[in-house]
Amino acid sequence: MIRIPQIFVIDDEGTQLGVMPTKEALAMAREKGLDLVEVAANQRPPVCRIMDYGRFKYETKKKAAASKKKQHQINLKEVRVRPKIASGDLEVKIKKVKEFLAKGDKVQVTCLFRGREMAHQDVGLDVMRRLFEAVEDRSKIEREPRLEGRRMIMILVPYKGAKADKARAEQAAAERAKKDQG
Repeated sequence: MIRIPQIFVIDDEGTQLGVMPTKEALAMAREKGLDLVEVAANQRPPVCRIMDYGRFKYETKKKAAASKKKQHQINLKEVRVRPKIASGDLEVKIKKVKEFLAKGDKVQVTCLFRGREMAHQDVGLDVMRRLFEAVEDRSKIEREPRLEGRRMIMILVPYKGAKADKARAEQAAAERAKKDQG
């Protein structure tokens, strides 16, 4: 006895046609000028759909491109400070950190120690704390300041959701006020 392979068929409008021989399903697909595509091979019987395969591939490619376009790539930006940094220079670094956080990027704050500065690591830690306190409303610490060789490293990440929106609005208002003054 010859067994004719049976498949479960769904037509191009999404209607379930039920179980039928493969040859019959192929004939239906050709009659409509479409393709017979296997969508669930692990099922018993396998599930096939009558569709325009080229159009299907095109639409899935377009959807993937659109979803990729909406994604924001999170970058790790670095800001370097020194234990003996002047207050004006620290303000510039703080401004840069705020810009990076507003864009949604992570920020690695690195404090570099040279020579005898290694004996006064508390000064470098204090600089990092002052920097964090200035951006505390926009970020949280992902990694606490940790000494690695002659570098002390801290990683900040921006808040998500309402806090981030509020911080971005404040940043935009500050930039507008600065433009109005200048």
